[in-house]
Amino acid sequence: MFETAELGRTIAKAEFKRMAPNLRQELLELQDTLHKSKLFPVILVFAGVDGGGKGETVSLLNAWMDPRWLITRAYDGDGDGDWSRPEFWKYWRDLPPRGRIGMFLSAWYSRPMLDRVFERTDEATFVNQLERIVGFERALARDGALILKFWMHLSRDAQENRLKNLENDPLTAARVTERDWEHWRIYDRFIGAAEQLVSRTNRGIAPWTVVEGTDANYRAVTVSTILRDAIAHRLDDMESKGGASKNGPAAKKKSKGGKNKHRQAAAASAAAGNASAYQDAKSITVLSGLDMAQRLEKHRYKERLLDLQARLHRLHLSAKTKGVSSVLLFEGPDAAGKGGAIRRINEALDARNYQVHGFSAPTEEERAQHYLWRFWRRIPRAGHVTIFDRSWYGRVLVERVEGFATEDEWRRAYAEINDFEEQLNDASTVLVKYWIHITEDEQLARFKLREKTPYKRWKLTDEDWRNRDRWDDYEEAVNDMVQYTSTSAAPWTLVEGNDKRFARIRVLETYCQRLATVLGESQD
Repeated sequence: MFETAELGRTIAKAEFKRMAPNLRQELLELQDTLHKSKLFPVILVFAGVDGGGKGETVSLLNAWMDPRWLITRAYDGDGDGDWSRPEFWKYWRDLPPRGRIGMFLSAWYSRPMLDRVFERTDEATFVNQLERIVGFERALARDGALILKFWMHLSRDAQENRLKNLENDPLTAARVTERDWEHWRIYDRFIGAAEQLVSRTNRGIAPWTVVEGTDANYRAVTVSTILRDAIAHRLDDMESKGGASKNGPAAKKKSKGGKNKHRQAAAASAAAGNASAYQDAKSITVLSGLDMAQRLEKHRYKERLLDLQARLHRLHLSAKTKGVSSVLLFEGPDAAGKGGAIRRINEALDARNYQVHGFSAPTEEERAQHYLWRFWRRIPRAGHVTIFDRSWYGRVLVERVEGFATEDEWRRAYAEINDFEEQLNDASTVLVKYWIHITEDEQLARFKLREKTPYKRWKLTDEDWRNRDRWDDYEEAVNDMVQYTSTSAAPWTLVEGNDKRFARIRVLETYCQRLATVLGESQD
């Protein structure tokens, strides 16, 4: 889940100095509008690994904005008799009123997280605590609060370097405690609990943003930009619906004719080049690091294909005997080679025991149901294999990019999908998720080949050409998809697909490995 926050995104110091004044001015203007209109409160929650920059980011926001209209709270330990009251008392007490921004450190996620990491609570208790938090945030959001949650992430090595650098600086040495190093030593346990925490509490009404915390400049611009855009979006929406009128004639006059004015101001700033460095850094995704030049020679491909298909056949028969089912799903750009990879799997299976389902736009019957309904209906029975050519991830890909789902709908889909896949895992289903990736140039070459090949021409549609115009939007959506749904129990396999032979072997290898692990058989 957190590999998207280990990509090495940075913003140079000179670029940051150029961007900061404009971004600060925009935040101040929005804060002033928010304070005067008193339309809604803003709640910022900061969590993450030690040394990830939570405190520094909150300090920067306090320096950039008017501190009179900010509330900052950190909950380190049980002070002020908190232990004698219900747990959420202190959070309710400190919530910002409408028109103000509240920033919360070590808040309602801290104790459940630490208790689970140090095994003071069991899995069921942790889940119940997270559900209570979801209910708490839902109540605030339904009352109008804008809730933004930031998980500040560092890799294990980056966290070690960060703590050492803080220790070596006389000004910051006191900030590093033995507890910080203790947490670093059990880093993997922290990340495991964090993955579950983010998955279960990531909702459209209270979304998490995983922020790469290594570079302070990138971290600061990311949080500030998301805060700016979210407030501008909410102000525009509420003012366009007449929300400002309830605060009197002055507020109403200010909002007259102002639909989208806050978003337009932010867009104008970006268009002027103020955010170019941030956009360049943000454009680095999990797909950017793929080695698209990987190739497999034809003779080697044939050898590996026969070996892997024979192995898969044996594993499939064993899975059938033991009642172990499999769900494989394939996503990727048009012409990525999903169909060819699926056929190489099918050749190794008993045709009586597998089924391939292709999905496009939902039918009228399917639109009348929850979007997961049509996939639930096709889950295989014990010992069988179901292959999805396109899947439930359409909700956070094409439906997001093309505007078929609202932002709230596709944001809350991450948690819904994680829950769906968790139920598959609980039922001992082998779930393998493939994103087969190709470059824009390779896709264009394949499109042109399809145009010239009679038996492939039917595959090419006007929609395929239109989707190329949204390439960057889809890449951003894929990055978010991996960020929020690649869990330890249901990881994404990113396959370099420019060479079809390489991609097909990678797909077969991955499925064989996952199946052998579940069956307890040798990986040879």
